[in-house]
Amino acid sequence: MNDTTLPPRSIELMSRHDTALLVVDVQERLLPLIDNSERMVWNIRRLIDAASLLGLPFAATEQYPQGLGGTTPALVVRLCEIAEKRRFSCGQVTSILGPWTEAGTNKILVVGIEAHVCVQQTVLDTMAQGFTVFVAVDAIASRHELDREYALRRMESSGATLTTTEAAVFEWCETSEVAEFKQISQLVQEVFPGS
Repeated sequence: MNDTTLPPRSIELMSRHDTALLVVDVQERLLPLIDNSERMVWNIRRLIDAASLLGLPFAATEQYPQGLGGTTPALVVRLCEIAEKRRFSCGQVTSILGPWTEAGTNKILVVGIEAHVCVQQTVLDTMAQGFTVFVAVDAIASRHELDREYALRRMESSGATLTTTEAAVFEWCETSEVAEFKQISQLVQEVFPGS
């Protein structure tokens, strides 16, 4: 059976052809307040690297950088577009969402901080705009675990799909037959420093 006779994939899956990665407010002055921020940043970095390899669009935002600082250097070197905002939600950042909509991107994987404020409001707003939204649970965080836990519950009960970094990367890749698979496999096999 060749690829032209395969049944279609589930609409519940992300792919490199219909998904974008949105990195929300991973800023220097917030990170010291976030539990497990190093692992979250590490996972976001792997998602950005995978998106780059597979040709997915990706962008980031910064919430009031004059007060909260810029995006952490570990990520900023990999990002070409970082939009400044004052609203908590990224749902009104038309410089990012507009081109994605025009290109036919209808799914977004959201990562970043804080889960119960900017991430949650972004997820709810972008779903209201017609995007199918995924949240990588190992690539979001809040200052307090209770806030993160209830944000995840609320986003999921509102229709967002919870996933993980590794699951997302393999969905984007889809098959081991793609040219990028060896590099994707290396990304997935990375071990968190200090583990």
